[in-house]
Amino acid sequence: MKTLAALLLLSLSLPAAKKTIVPPEFAATAATAPYSPGILVDGTLYVSGTIGQDLKTSAVPSDFEQEVKVCLERIGLVLKAAGMKFEDVVSVQVYLTDMELFPRMNAVYTTVFKSPRPARTTVGVTKLASAAAHVEITVTARK
Repeated sequence: MKTLAALLLLSLSLPAAKKTIVPPEFAATAATAPYSPGILVDGTLYVSGTIGQDLKTSAVPSDFEQEVKVCLERIGLVLKAAGMKFEDVVSVQVYLTDMELFPRMNAVYTTVFKSPRPARTTVGVTKLASAAAHVEITVTARK
């Protein structure tokens, strides 16, 4: 019994293993990117900031609603690769280059995130890493 208790205590102090999540669709860009699309630790998935850039053409749609949709589709690919769904998302951070776009972003966002919706922060920023992008979203999910 003492051995079992000692092993249990030892396992509690071990660092959690990190698993990099790279959906097959991201393979071409992930090899050169200075970040991972997602990191899974102890059942919690951290998805990197994602913009609405097409995975094949690298173009950002000129239509804002389509840009948000592509951004969320890309996040969905990372969630799926980790064995999760949008229902598993617990926290969302949205970055907008123009807060006037908030209602339009919300219109697309609410088609993907159903009640009960995750906790969310939305902030206005002056620019994003891609000059063509107007929105960047990152999520945290837990099974």
